[in-house]
Amino acid sequence: MSDTSNPEDRQFPLPHILRPGEVVESQAVIYDAVIAVTGERLVVAEGDKSVLDIPFGELRRVQFDIERGRDATLVIVPEHVSNWPRVVSVPIPNLKETALVLARVGEHMNETAAEEQTG
Repeated sequence: MSDTSNPEDRQFPLPHILRPGEVVESQAVIYDAVIAVTGERLVVAEGDKSVLDIPFGELRRVQFDIERGRDATLVIVPEHVSNWPRVVSVPIPNLKETALVLARVGEHMNETAAEEQTG
């Protein structure tokens, strides 16, 4: 389940999907899925393969639904219909680390939007 240590201190479990020099800023490990944020993109991996790899400028929406007594549901929706949305079930012990990752995603999404408006 959830590691009680600081999630930012854990080594990224799938280094083979990182580009040379790329650094993971934030990550959440949920069951067999990993959600990772780098300076350029959001990656969702299941098992040992990437199932969503998207730059922040191509990210349309992120929805995080939390219900009492149930796993939360995280939905990541890309801008382009050629990329399928990803749905991840988030157990209660993983809510905090997932929320921290999503906060970083939101920051990057808004930074990208601001750059697009000024550029």
